[in-house]
Amino acid sequence: MNPQKVEISNAALFDCRVPYLKSLFDSCEYPWEIVLRVSEYAKMLVLNGIEGFSLYSDGVLVGRGVKIAPSATICPPAVIGEDCEIRVGAYIRGGVILGRGVVVGNSSELKNCVMLDGAQAPHYNYVGDSVLGNYSHLGAGAICSNLRSDGRDVVVRADTAIPTRMRKLGAMLGDHVEVGCGCVLNPGTIVGKSSRIYPLTSLRGTVPPKCIVKSATNVVEIK
Repeated sequence: MNPQKVEISNAALFDCRVPYLKSLFDSCEYPWEIVLRVSEYAKMLVLNGIEGFSLYSDGVLVGRGVKIAPSATICPPAVIGEDCEIRVGAYIRGGVILGRGVVVGNSSELKNCVMLDGAQAPHYNYVGDSVLGNYSHLGAGAICSNLRSDGRDVVVRADTAIPTRMRKLGAMLGDHVEVGCGCVLNPGTIVGKSSRIYPLTSLRGTVPPKCIVKSATNVVEIK
């Protein structure tokens, strides 16, 4: 995808209403800054505690109504919001903060990421070094790729190329983004609010809000 002039600030992508994430989002202008800080922030939340949350295991804090399958693995630090569902074979590798009602599904893997309220990675997904907005959804097998094939630092390509100085950076999906089955979101991809990605798309760069991505070269506005 060719670079486009798209607003890529946290304020444009996310409406963060998770009380224990507000200060993190408010203190960062861009989503990759959140990725840089999420692991230490998770450690701080676990250390200080959150009202109504309890320790599930050492370094793992969970809210009320959370369902965790016996076969799921959760490594610290991690904060699992109220009414989340961690399904069979899910693997949370640490540095993960989830809002309320998040679904982490069968064989999905999370690492160093934030998922806001109602976000879903329900079937065979990888979410590494990424931020997923409210009610964003990954179709089965969709991947947030976080490492360039040449191992160089990730560059965010909006209206200009923005060096992040980060070797690993995945996808940043605005609120209500729908990603089709089998998609690959290449490192540093940003998708604006309420956009939809067709299945089997390999996507890079930036996508404006309220668009349909039919292919990497065919992006249309939702009417």
